[in-house]
Amino acid sequence: MAKSVKKADAAPKAAAKPRKPAAKKPAAKKATVLKMEAPVSISRESVAQLAHRLWNERGRAHGSDAEDWFRAEELLRGKAS
Repeated sequence: MAKSVKKADAAPKAAAKPRKPAAKKPAAKKATVLKMEAPVSISRESVAQLAHRLWNERGRAHGSDAEDWFRAEELLRGKAS
């Protein structure tokens, strides 16, 4: 086998670049706490009265009684959008 010969004329290798520090992991997100609202107690009678008023305002059209009822409940609970 042939012997490997070091060349005296060879340029020295450049120094290795310093490594970058490891990237930091992003901090864990904090859990979002949802606040539950206390249920608002409303009477069936007050819902019925408001639903009837809504029905009258719509021109007494039939077929939307459930919509009037749920809308009345939303209005009384203060969740109207």
